[in-house]
Amino acid sequence: MDPSPLGPPLDVRPLFPEERAALLDLLAALAPADWARPTACPGWDVRDVTAHILHGYVRRLSHGRDGHEGGPAPATGEALPVFLTRANRDFVATARQFSPRLLRDLIGHLGPQTDAYWTGIAMAGPAGVDVSWASTGAPAPAWLDVAREYTERWTHQQQIRDAVLRPGADGPRLLAPVLDTFLRALPHTLRGLDAAAGTAVRVTVPGDAGGRWTAVRGPEQWELRDSGERPAAEVVVDADTLWRLATRGVEPGEALRAAGLRGDRALGEAVLGIVAIVR
Repeated sequence: MDPSPLGPPLDVRPLFPEERAALLDLLAALAPADWARPTACPGWDVRDVTAHILHGYVRRLSHGRDGHEGGPAPATGEALPVFLTRANRDFVATARQFSPRLLRDLIGHLGPQTDAYWTGIAMAGPAGVDVSWASTGAPAPAWLDVAREYTERWTHQQQIRDAVLRPGADGPRLLAPVLDTFLRALPHTLRGLDAAAGTAVRVTVPGDAGGRWTAVRGPEQWELRDSGERPAAEVVVDADTLWRLATRGVEPGEALRAAGLRGDRALGEAVLGIVAIVR
């Protein structure tokens, strides 16, 4: 596919071992009571979120690497997001019989296998799973699916860190690609917004992990690309607010109060409706 609507390819594969090492160090340091602390995921404690992370490794290896077609499937008429929520919930419920040590050991065992699987991915080829959160009407590239998987793992680690009051793993090297991936959803987020061709909307994230992302209305759709034009709207939002907004941890109204908005208010508010991509 022509990658231009989504911006240049992003390769996060070297970061998976680093993110996982930080997670395993965190889990090894938890006290028994920490595993039962509630997280931002409704109804899930730290052990449940850890089990959900493990589920991601299991799915990728079983379905992606091994081509295994067993396991739950959508019910007749069941929408994909509803099915995914149900499948995630069922795995977590089953994994409540796993001890914290076993959860850590399984993540540590399956992680390097998943890293090896990623190395064989044709990053420019089509994604093997749904990436509708950034759909531009053409098949999404595999690199976007891999980047989404990285953001999922990083975000759930941060939710655990929030729950146990142990910040970390949020330096620019690990955080920057998370923000970049979230903002690849801008063309899809703005898809229903009518604007003249050439209209530009910019998101600026201050700090070492941030940058500038500009969505420009093309002849047929919004596209992420450099633009020397003055944007019709610019949203300035800090990194912490942005990743929480994109993972349902902050509502758009709260993000708007924390952000700076210049220019067309309707365009700026539309940006803050960015689709949450972490499941």
